[in-house]
Amino acid sequence: QGLKSLVTTESPKPDPIFGTSKHAPGLPAADAYFGTNKVPDLQKVFQRSDGLPVHLKRGYPDRMLYRTTMALTIGGTFYCLVALYIASQPKNQ
Repeated sequence: QGLKSLVTTESPKPDPIFGTSKHAPGLPAADAYFGTNKVPDLQKVFQRSDGLPVHLKRGYPDRMLYRTTMALTIGGTFYCLVALYIASQPKNQ
């Protein structure tokens, strides 16, 4: 019987679901799902030299997300320092 060869000489059979290049009847073409290309517009926004860092270029939502992240970071640091201080105190028995 022996070992099977790793390289097959026959062509693979097409997958019954994904093996066809025909569109299903009654469905729109695939390009209808993509919408418009927004990359050139976003490149204009992000490459503008206005002195702002990239993570703040899109305006108010970016500023609020940045401020929330900074507040949580500073609050978490403060909380950890207080917890470490309380944990380092000797216990009275």
